[in-house]
Amino acid sequence: MEYKKTEVDGVYIIEPKVFNDARGYFFEAWKQADFDAHIGKVNFIQDNESKSSYGVLRGLHYQKGEYSQAKLVRVIKGRVLDVAVDIRKSSPTFGQHVMVELSEDNKRQLFIPRGFAHGFLVLSDEAVFTYKVDNVYAPQAEASIRWNDETIGLQWPIDPKDILTSEKDLAAKSLAESELFE
Repeated sequence: MEYKKTEVDGVYIIEPKVFNDARGYFFEAWKQADFDAHIGKVNFIQDNESKSSYGVLRGLHYQKGEYSQAKLVRVIKGRVLDVAVDIRKSSPTFGQHVMVELSEDNKRQLFIPRGFAHGFLVLSDEAVFTYKVDNVYAPQAEASIRWNDETIGLQWPIDPKDILTSEKDLAAKSLAESELFE
């Protein structure tokens, strides 16, 4: 696997070595020793999976305080535009983001450390999205930042009228109004 640092501190794009032949393909999706050597020790405790249709935007989500989560995300089926926004006030990359396409074809993964808001937009008819987390889900600690917050400046590639999101995400706060990490 190739671990590529991004311009935002702590976020990595991981590209596996894929072995293709007449039968299909094989690749290692995650290997503890390699991950630890390139990124550091993260104790993933749970795998999650979601299925969404075209135009669904989930995010920008995070958990506060002791329930913050690091994530390793990838797409099993379809295509998404995945986003990680640095919400660590003391970070030199505070407010900056990484936006990368993850798909069943490119098999890329994105590592998002604690202290980031995360979201994705489905670009294919449907997408199956999976992610590892290093902490449990805690509803009392969940928070969201508006997907279209102008101060973040995310350039989503579809018309905003075609974006489908939850009521909870529609009620999300701006970055300036949100409870952030130190």
